[in-house]
Amino acid sequence: MKKQPDYDLALEYAFRRLRTELSPNLTYHSYWHSRFEVMRAVRRMARQNALPVQEVRLLEVGAAFHDIGFVISDVDHEMLGASIAQQALPDFGFQPKHIERVVGLIMATRLPQTPHNLLEQILADADLDVLGRRDFFDRSEHLRQELISLGKGFSPKDWYAIQRDFLRSHAYFTPQAQMLRQPGKERHIDRLSKLLRDGRELATPLAQG
Repeated sequence: MKKQPDYDLALEYAFRRLRTELSPNLTYHSYWHSRFEVMRAVRRMARQNALPVQEVRLLEVGAAFHDIGFVISDVDHEMLGASIAQQALPDFGFQPKHIERVVGLIMATRLPQTPHNLLEQILADADLDVLGRRDFFDRSEHLRQELISLGKGFSPKDWYAIQRDFLRSHAYFTPQAQMLRQPGKERHIDRLSKLLRDGRELATPLAQG
């Protein structure tokens, strides 16, 4: 009988690298984002879909590794993360079939998102769970500041337009995300549109409300 993958060691490996190797300038794509934002959303949707334990564990590994490529570069980080997973996961007892699925999960988060199965849809939705959350504007500002540190800055006004257009073009894949986060996302679109109509431009994060 083939040994089962050691999912816990794989998670420990990914989170250790995210915690110790990510640049502090990554104020959005941080250890906290993967460990708490994405992992919590993944586990919530896994429960809602009554997934088998092994499927849940693979999904967790995908969540832990989905941004690990940022330890190398912000450019093509999904491809870099897939390469890291392919190199690291055999040491934790993952067979090629498991690794292929983890790579698929990582790549499903690449924009524009193109998930090909339920697990990939769940991770894609979990990665953008924030779009419908109450802390969207705070996290949006964290992303803007991260881009500024990478030499890709935008004025707040331009950023509001970019975010509004992104939210308009985005669609959740799973019924769970559609039900839980779509209403909040629509409220954020309305608020961004109002800010742009009013010509309001702030240099600090918007207060929630």
